[in-house]
Amino acid sequence: MIGVGIIGLGTVGRGTYNILKQYGHVIQRKTGVDVRVVKIAEVDPERSKGLETDGIAIVRDAWDLINDPRVDICVELVGGTGAAYDYVAGALKAGKWVVTANKALLAEKGDALFALADREGGEIGFEASVAGAIPVIRAIRDGLIGNRIEYILGILNGTSNYILTKMSEEGLPFNQALREAQELGFAEQDPALDISGVDAAHKLCVLVRLAFGVPITMQEIVTRGVSSIEPTDIEFAKEFGYKIKLLAIAKEQGDSIEARVEPTMIPVRHPMSTVGGVFNAVYVVGDHAGPSLYYGKGAGADPTGSAVVSDIVDMAVRKAAKCARRGLAAGDSSKRIKKGDESVTRFYVRVKAQDQPGVLSKISGILGEHGISIAAVIQKGRTENAYVPIVMLTYEASEGSLKQAIEKIDRLSFIGGPSVHMRIEEGDL
Repeated sequence: MIGVGIIGLGTVGRGTYNILKQYGHVIQRKTGVDVRVVKIAEVDPERSKGLETDGIAIVRDAWDLINDPRVDICVELVGGTGAAYDYVAGALKAGKWVVTANKALLAEKGDALFALADREGGEIGFEASVAGAIPVIRAIRDGLIGNRIEYILGILNGTSNYILTKMSEEGLPFNQALREAQELGFAEQDPALDISGVDAAHKLCVLVRLAFGVPITMQEIVTRGVSSIEPTDIEFAKEFGYKIKLLAIAKEQGDSIEARVEPTMIPVRHPMSTVGGVFNAVYVVGDHAGPSLYYGKGAGADPTGSAVVSDIVDMAVRKAAKCARRGLAAGDSSKRIKKGDESVTRFYVRVKAQDQPGVLSKISGILGEHGISIAAVIQKGRTENAYVPIVMLTYEASEGSLKQAIEKIDRLSFIGGPSVHMRIEEGDL
């Protein structure tokens, strides 16, 4: 028997326990290994109410579980980077293997924990840390092991994707779409991590380390959220043949890696543009396999619990066979993380300007001074002395140059507020 200890009985903890309880006999039949929960740690007694534990001890002190010799695999599901770090590090030092769904912990302290796992002969499973039920970690680590990963596009946050879907399909303003997401339980009452892009950036940290073997910090990922997107941007995007998605983007470019999370326009013909609601998707391009798309539910008790159980079973089978594997390699110091302003791409630019003669020529002149050429323009509304949107698509330009140009444009007397810019990602079809 392989003994499992679960630390934390929140949404994912309960989901994980229930899946193991319901399908334990199926797992044993398929793998030949008896995988069994032997102890649970939870500080809040209310969370264990209604859970059919069949006599399994529920303790308040996680260290009681970590130091239990019957526990072979510790499952950390408390979240955060404080106590969770101590529990994972302590479990590894106690000779346990660890499974976690904690993307923030891996993004911010992953290097130290994986180095500790190597020193202690342990292992960390982290399939559930990115995109819930979608087995993208296993796909990149195992299925695409014969490839050099060139490009990753991810929709990694269901809350933001739901909001943008509602704005796109129903024309809702951002705040109304967010309220609806909260009422339906798709967004937290404090949605800051989701709508700011930070949650997706945590997950991108994990994918960059895994796919490119490059150490990266959260500070090196360009991160912008979705709160500045307006329905008018979505409508203009449609006119140009694009949809707006919060995309996590990572690509290898010579001796550097570009990594960013931000609202991005992607062609409607690209499969990522069809990913709606709370669903997640990851589009991966390998040099030999070409493009592949992984799609599914990115959060929730059952989807995330399913991913946690997949790691538990994989570890249990290899523990029984005494066969370990290396976890999250991040040691290629020959490649650097590209700074945000170095990025070169096409852009969408929306300027709010007074409707008067010569406005467009002055704006285009400033763009030209910074080496930015206009590919297409839409101007709507003919209201004297009122502000109207002028929307442009540029040819490829550096983001640093575009920001300098926009700062100069926004200082013009006929401009009615901060301009908006957004990258265009063709998606490498």
